[in-house]
Amino acid sequence: MGREGGRRRPLLIAAVAVVAVLVGVGLYWFEPWKLWQEQTVSEALPSTAPSARPSGSAGPAAPRTLATGDLISHEHTTTGKVRIIQLQDGSRFLRLEGLDTSNGPDLRVWLTDAPVKEGVAGWRVFDDGRHVSLGELKGNRGSQNYPIPADVNLADYTSVSIWCDRFDVSFGAAALTPA
Repeated sequence: MGREGGRRRPLLIAAVAVVAVLVGVGLYWFEPWKLWQEQTVSEALPSTAPSARPSGSAGPAAPRTLATGDLISHEHTTTGKVRIIQLQDGSRFLRLEGLDTSNGPDLRVWLTDAPVKEGVAGWRVFDDGRHVSLGELKGNRGSQNYPIPADVNLADYTSVSIWCDRFDVSFGAAALTPA
């Protein structure tokens, strides 16, 4: 009996090691703790720096809204509004207002040329065509601003997606309507 137990012990240790590695990889990949973590961001509407104002003006001009949209849910319940704004100095920002979505791994804010489709049909369309990543999602709740590079032609992009780059799926999206 001593010999059989001696042979099984290395197999048991190997099995435990394999399970531990798989659990570690699964935790790293899925980041399940984010389901219980909320990140609220409350950024003010961007404004032109005082040095960029024309001389003699009383204050900064209000940002001009170029396009708007309402977020719809895809893989996760997502609500809020999207605005593309232009400041007096010509810089442009994508602004998420009142965002409420799930937290998740590797979430990005994308400008895309894909049509926004409701339901499962819309979950995976945003990486099929052109898209520009404006960066990591700062928080899964609140209002936040993302600079749009000067070389991006907004006429080429018709939607915004909260995109999970790890699993290639949209958490939510908004069709952009010119203002």
